Amino acid sequence: MNGLLDGLTPSQREAVQHVEGPLLVLAGPGSGKTRVVTHRIASLVHRGVPPGQILALTFTNKAAEEMKARVERLTPGCKVWVGTFHRFCARLLRKYASCVGLDENYAIYDADDSIKALRQVLARLHIETVHFTPEAIAAAIRWAKNRVIRPDEYEPRPGHPLGAVVKRAYPAYQALLAKANAVDFDDLLLHAATLLRENPEIRRTLDGRHRFVLVDEYQDTNLAQYVLSRALSIDHPNLAVTGDPDQSIY
Repeated sequence: MNGLLDGLTPSQREAVQHVEGPLLVLAGPGSGKTRVVTHRIASLVHRGVPPGQILALTFTNKAAEEMKARVERLTPGCKVWVGTFHRFCARLLRKYASCVGLDENYAIYDADDSIKALRQVLARLHIETVHFTPEAIAAAIRWAKNRVIRPDEYEPRPGHPLGAVVKRAYPAYQALLAKANAVDFDDLLLHAATLLRENPEIRRTLDGRHRFVLVDEYQDTNLAQYVLSRALSIDHPNLAVTGDPDQSIY
């Protein structure tokens, strides 16, 4: 245990040694936030927390791979799940696909597939793209999904032309995805957030399975990610997040 603390500042040591309860770490870029997360994981394992009860989430594949490599060096052979929010949600939906209207072998559309599907919808609805490009409409749909707003819940601001287009296109686009048993990248978070929000038993099961949740580089730019993090830390409120003080934090 002493080796894990070598080279850490007093504040970093305090965060690494924290066990039960919520934890918020605010520090600027390059200050060792990821190091705190990985050392805290090793500290929890050292204290007897089963590796399978620890869930570490970040935002990019590169960051996830770096975290995974660091955890492996600190706790060789321990199977701590480290990955991105999207990868975690994809795994979750494979198991509970039927709860959100999917088959477990659903396809994940990349950006090109998504735009192609949206163009089909716009053509079918005779929506002109002179004023709003498919990319602009896709960005607006993405914004709604990241705010956990489903097609039947979407309401545009009065007098907002793009919003009026999205209100027509969003439900039809989502229906096309459902018919194809497909999701886009943002659906992974939307469906997972909906799953946990509308299925208390599943939420409790996952909360109990992931007793310690750690999120690196946490920002409030995506409400769906907040909903997921919060849902997994209600019964066992051991949520630890790191973030930049210059960014807004929930």
